[in-house]
Amino acid sequence: MGSASGMPRWGRTVPALAGAAAGAVWLWRHQGDLMMRRPVNEWTFTHMHALMPKTVVPRAATPSPWPERPESIEATYVLDRVERTLADLHARTFTTSFLVLHRGAIVHESYPGRCAGPGVRFQAFSLTKSVTSILVGIALAEGAITSLRDPVVTYCPDLAGTAFEGPTVEQVSDMCSGVGAVEDWTVPDSAINRFERAVTGGGSILDVIRSLPRMSPPGTAFNYSTIDTQVLGWVLEGATGMPIADYAASRLWSRIGTEDDAYYFLTRARPRTALGGGSLNASTRDLARIGLLMARDGEWAGERIVPKEWVARSRGRDVPHIAVGALGPSGRPHYGYSSQWWTLGGARRAFTGIGVFGQYLYVDPEADVVIVKTSAWPTADDESLDRETITGLRAVADHLHRG
Repeated sequence: MGSASGMPRWGRTVPALAGAAAGAVWLWRHQGDLMMRRPVNEWTFTHMHALMPKTVVPRAATPSPWPERPESIEATYVLDRVERTLADLHARTFTTSFLVLHRGAIVHESYPGRCAGPGVRFQAFSLTKSVTSILVGIALAEGAITSLRDPVVTYCPDLAGTAFEGPTVEQVSDMCSGVGAVEDWTVPDSAINRFERAVTGGGSILDVIRSLPRMSPPGTAFNYSTIDTQVLGWVLEGATGMPIADYAASRLWSRIGTEDDAYYFLTRARPRTALGGGSLNASTRDLARIGLLMARDGEWAGERIVPKEWVARSRGRDVPHIAVGALGPSGRPHYGYSSQWWTLGGARRAFTGIGVFGQYLYVDPEADVVIVKTSAWPTADDESLDRETITGLRAVADHLHRG
């Protein structure tokens, strides 16, 4: 039967179906971009378990709840000659969760994010790197990794004959392997984009890593590299004979009173592997435990978990090319780097783990302050949002230190 316009109904339906199909194809091809855009990324960053394969890191058999001593934090910070408040920081930098420890107790905890809450696991992105560093420090103390001077191919024989034959464990830990190029997400065929496509699309991340060229002599220049940390994670797994999630569970997560299961998402391709440089998901409260462990020189409840010397080197060392202000094009002027942590120098030598889209684990041992901030920035990296965040976190630590 024809329509009032004289066109058969099926004649209008076919173009509509074609349009819907084209729309579905567009959505499929661009789903990654859409999932990272605001405000959808607030859901994405709390639901990675629904998007990727995962492996669980079980909570402690006997969780230890945090002591709480709530107080109003009236800290302000000055940016571009304008004084701003903590509420401004949250609004301007898209905070999804914010927790402050002072003297081992929670003094402030809030969850401004749409999908956020105390037991929610947040995607840590490159903050994962700092946890991998802790695990490497533990493996050194146990003797599984015999020396930081060992070549990485000692533990990763699959990398023999590549640009990673030569760099040492210490050099990849400091992101001074000399392999690859500046990590640039804006270049479609950059190494990091090829790596990401292999992770999510079922390709071989080993093939991507084996293809990378030598950029500079090992140990001579800093170059921020998620791939360096992937290699470091493989060093850990090769040395210990355990997947990184299992080693994290037995040596770390089970020993610091964690309240929630964490998890690592895995590559789609088999054999599936966790990303030592970016796939940990954990609750804000449990990330704070990592910070307090580092603030207390690697001890938890009187038990030595991380070597004191490893914590000390994570706060910065006297190495010119990783000093504060000396990192070059893949760093920022207010940061140095050491053992997978961003160092801040100054009298108190605070340091921080950082993940893209605004994830921070800020540790100021002298002030006895730890701050966890998760966020959902509109873009993966934003120099102005990073500068404002670090300024705000420093102001909170200063305020509590003075008080």
